[in-house]
Amino acid sequence: GKGSGKTKIPKPKAKQEKQEVEIKQRMSVAELAQAMNKDVDHVYEALLHTTIDLDSLEPDSLLDEVWIKEAVKKSGMKYKWAKLTEGKVRENKDAVNRPPADPTLLVARPPVVTIMGHVDHGKTTLLDSLRKSQVAAMEAGGITQHIGAFLVQLPSGEKITFLDTPGHAAFSAMRARGAHVTDIVILVVAADDGVMKQTIESIQHAKNAKVPIILAVNKCDKPDADPERVKKELLVHDVVCEEYGGEVQAVHVSALKGDNLKSLAEATVTLAEVLELKADPTGLVEGTIVESRTDKGKGPVTTAIIQRGTLKKGCTLVAGKSWAKVRWLFDENNRAMSEAGPSTPVEIVGWKDVPSAGELILEVESEQRAREVIEWRKYVEEQEKLKEDQQVIEAKQKEHQESYSKERDSMSHLNWRQRKSAMYRANKQRMAFRPKERMENEQLSLPVIIKGDVDGSVEAILNILDSYDADEQCELDIVHFGVGDISENDINLAQTFSGVVYGFNVDANKAIQQAAVKKGVQIKLHNIIYKLIDDLKEELSSKLPPTVAENVVGEASVLATFYVTVGKKKVPVAGCRVNKGQLDRKLKFKLIRRGDIIWKGSLTTLKHLKDDVQTVKTGMECGLSMDKDIDFQPGDEVVCYEDTEKQQEICWDPGF
Repeated sequence: GKGSGKTKIPKPKAKQEKQEVEIKQRMSVAELAQAMNKDVDHVYEALLHTTIDLDSLEPDSLLDEVWIKEAVKKSGMKYKWAKLTEGKVRENKDAVNRPPADPTLLVARPPVVTIMGHVDHGKTTLLDSLRKSQVAAMEAGGITQHIGAFLVQLPSGEKITFLDTPGHAAFSAMRARGAHVTDIVILVVAADDGVMKQTIESIQHAKNAKVPIILAVNKCDKPDADPERVKKELLVHDVVCEEYGGEVQAVHVSALKGDNLKSLAEATVTLAEVLELKADPTGLVEGTIVESRTDKGKGPVTTAIIQRGTLKKGCTLVAGKSWAKVRWLFDENNRAMSEAGPSTPVEIVGWKDVPSAGELILEVESEQRAREVIEWRKYVEEQEKLKEDQQVIEAKQKEHQESYSKERDSMSHLNWRQRKSAMYRANKQRMAFRPKERMENEQLSLPVIIKGDVDGSVEAILNILDSYDADEQCELDIVHFGVGDISENDINLAQTFSGVVYGFNVDANKAIQQAAVKKGVQIKLHNIIYKLIDDLKEELSSKLPPTVAENVVGEASVLATFYVTVGKKKVPVAGCRVNKGQLDRKLKFKLIRRGDIIWKGSLTTLKHLKDDVQTVKTGMECGLSMDKDIDFQPGDEVVCYEDTEKQQEICWDPGF
């Protein structure tokens, strides 16, 4: 009775505000998820029953406007366009070469001479004689596997900078690099061997770089030497010697005995004078990296040729995406230098990372400027990568759109409900196998980690591995590559991927070796490039399943047939003569009639005269019956064989 009799009217529920999502024209899946305050999987689910190819979507894949709106709508939210912020175009902060120098500042400089030619034609021995030191003896297997840069002072006082490039097939990129920093190419051809594959390639490199050639016909002391044949062979490749009316100087030398080397040096100096080589020794330094490596005591080290300016300690340099504050300068004999002018080969210590061989060195004003340059170069590289990724994504989306249209056309006879349910089933099937959760492929693969002593060696090995074409047998997966000794990180990677670590001219210390044994990781160290490749081929072959081959043990021919009664059954028996090898009852047999195999199996009986025997040898006669009733015919062949397993070999041919 206390109530006033009024009934409460429930308040109408306030209409729930839809969450607003700020969208831009192109957003990645991760960006959209962030804007919606959801995880990435939520975006995938929202786009589940659409034509978009979910398999190709990664968190950083860019979505078109139509899909962004679709995902927002399906999530029960509404979108609004984000305010456009003025995207500032980044200012180009790169370091570039200085404009050409004032002719009055130019001074004469020593020529940079690159020695090229086929492997084993005596390039290193030639340099060796010029330098009076023992380089070739130290090199594994007698083949040059690095670029060496040396400054040689002739008795007459002239200086020449020599670059020794490898002649082995694997080092094509190193030879091309040598040709680009050089003024003169000395082409070494063995008088007893003539023009070979890398000789032709060296001529090509010299021509591409527009560098003049001097021909050194080596090994002229050998009894079968024929220098004139060499000169005639070179005519085909447009290298015309002076005696044939051309401009190429030809010098006959014997690098081993030191014959005529003076003439070769004089020919080089004469040509250098004609070329009038000059450079500007003032201002900011410019140069080219010929080789780079990681040294245990010095850290990242580069061998470079200075092309302009004078390099001193304390200079700040940039090369590629690495920079250096020069701490030390060394010559080729590891003696400290205070400065290095144009055409001087120099080892530079003080790099933050190992720059790639072939990169241009530019001096900048300060460390801050160096960091700016590196940041800019990394930014440019990222932009290019994004562009490439976008093209790949667009191509995949287009492909998917086409397959979706085909799928729809194939369902055009169904009504919309049936069509939707059929597409839902197909999509569900796809979603069940998201790329990351797919079962491991059954395909055989060999993951490898490559470590080399210098940048050029790693590049040469990777160039060879680029020619790998036996993926259908076993995939070759390069998990990681780098310069320097084998580290704990390499072992951990190899363990994760069940791979093998290959080291070229590098070491693995005791602790690393013990860690590798403990983790079941193989480390394979080599100091000759083709032995490393042979080892890799063996490793790939060992992954392949063995093939089964039939090894014929004996052959016999059927002379007559008759039947023997065993219990109530008549069993056909073949009377045979063994023509080759022997028949062994334990092994397998096959019956061949006019080239066709009629039966394969084993014997139930093998008799010689009336006795059961285990084997019957060549020339003997026997009676045999098989585990299946077969009507023998005179002239049939009986072959006794055993299955043997044979290791398959990988069909990849690296070309040497």
